[in-house]
Amino acid sequence: MRRFSQRNRLVTLSEINVTPLLDLAFVLLIIFVITTPMLEQSLDLKLPVAAGARNPANETDTVVVEVNPDQEYTFRQRKMESLAQLEGELAQAYRGNSNLIVGIRAHRKGAYELPVSVIDACQRQGITRFKLLTEPAGNR
Repeated sequence: MRRFSQRNRLVTLSEINVTPLLDLAFVLLIIFVITTPMLEQSLDLKLPVAAGARNPANETDTVVVEVNPDQEYTFRQRKMESLAQLEGELAQAYRGNSNLIVGIRAHRKGAYELPVSVIDACQRQGITRFKLLTEPAGNR
């Protein structure tokens, strides 16, 4: 005669089986890893047209860096020999004026990396205020 057979059936398991949860997490991770690049590459971007509105920044705080498609940099109407020289000039200007705003003029058909290299050089020097200078919409 078994007296405790009823008791053994009522014992609950105190462990949670996490294997199905891990399987679900890995499946979701794989789905997101595969679909995210497809979503980002399929965006049809339409960039805004400059309407000619000017930022009311103080003109003494603004310096202009020009970049042409031949990777030539101009700072304060002086041609720079390299990006490192430009970075040094920007650092010196920033030490003189902590409210410095760097206006970047780049050729519209130039490589994207040229204005980005100027922004990167500024950020290495602690300059965080930029303006991408454009022509008004009627001057195309």
